[in-house]
Amino acid sequence: MIILLSPAKTLDFSDSKTTAHSMPRLLADSNRLVENLRQKSVEDIKKLMKVSDKIAELNVNRYRTFETPFQLDNAKQAILAFKGDVYTGLQADDFSAEDFEFAQRHLRILSGLYGVLRPLDLMQAYRLEMGTRLPQNGSKNLYEFWDNKITDLLNTDLETSGGEDIVNLASNEYFKSVQKSKLTGNLYQIDFKENRDGKYKVIAFNAKKARGVMAREIIKHRITKAEELKSLMAYNYQFNEGLSSSQNLVFTRD
Repeated sequence: MIILLSPAKTLDFSDSKTTAHSMPRLLADSNRLVENLRQKSVEDIKKLMKVSDKIAELNVNRYRTFETPFQLDNAKQAILAFKGDVYTGLQADDFSAEDFEFAQRHLRILSGLYGVLRPLDLMQAYRLEMGTRLPQNGSKNLYEFWDNKITDLLNTDLETSGGEDIVNLASNEYFKSVQKSKLTGNLYQIDFKENRDGKYKVIAFNAKKARGVMAREIIKHRITKAEELKSLMAYNYQFNEGLSSSQNLVFTRD
């Protein structure tokens, strides 16, 4: 089974709790994007990413100081570098060596800059959302730039994992980078909804945290089949059979 997560804008590059690490497998493509971004001014980045002057300046500096090879003294493992709501729920800081090993085989993080990351892949600080309209060598945005590379790598990883299921816990923006029709596994969409005035709705803040909690439960319980997710509780969300379909598992709370 492969689990998909989105990255986070908030980053933490303090010391890591583990020295175990791997390298991003699409780093040559990342370097091409960085070379493009290095040519842009603060004003260019501000308009491109729709951010403040302060954030634009921060990211101009990030891309100008971006360097390879990645090492533990200039980069950090992705699962520990990303923070924010999803990663608050994931709580990877307390993972054991065995947890990291399982996550490395089964968890994938979609990324605008790195394409797809394994949990222990080293990364340097960046901001580049998947929906960014960044022209690059004939492609008008990142979806076109990554084309089938993300999907091909996920298919390879699914085969290596020995499973048949792909569980999407990523946002729509990031999952659009995956070519669903070309996936070789059984795709399961996971939704988290809560009762508001008699109607079940997605509350973004809580749903994000629930995605991280579910990923954590999968890792901690070594779950390798999507059917087994129905027994999990994530952030007080429980499986709702009445709202679910065969490929769309809905979890609700009141």
